[in-house]
Amino acid sequence: MRKLLIILMTMLAVAAHAQRQQISYVETTKYWYYVYDEAGKKIGGLSRSSLGELKGWGSDFLVAKYYSYYRIYDAKGKVLKAMNVSDVGEIVGVSANTITSRKGSWIFIWDKKGKKISAKPAN
Repeated sequence: MRKLLIILMTMLAVAAHAQRQQISYVETTKYWYYVYDEAGKKIGGLSRSSLGELKGWGSDFLVAKYYSYYRIYDAKGKVLKAMNVSDVGEIVGVSANTITSRKGSWIFIWDKKGKKISAKPAN
């Protein structure tokens, strides 16, 4: 019984790790964005025409501008959130688990789910 419990816990840990694929690098080609994990393994390929203009990536998400929206994607290309460019401003950086944007004389910090974390005046 104990061995079965250990095996089950190990399988759950492996499955949880597989769901949280970490993005290490995104290769840009003429038609595709190829996403790689920390081991250099290709997680997937995303079409530039459907993703839009890549603005950056964090540990487990990508941000792209698609017409008048910024879309936040998971590592496999699923849209997690769409945010209107007029609300967000211009994205100036993406790192770890945050997105930084500037709108007028304000700097905004967003989380990877598109929730505004903070705002401060730009110098």
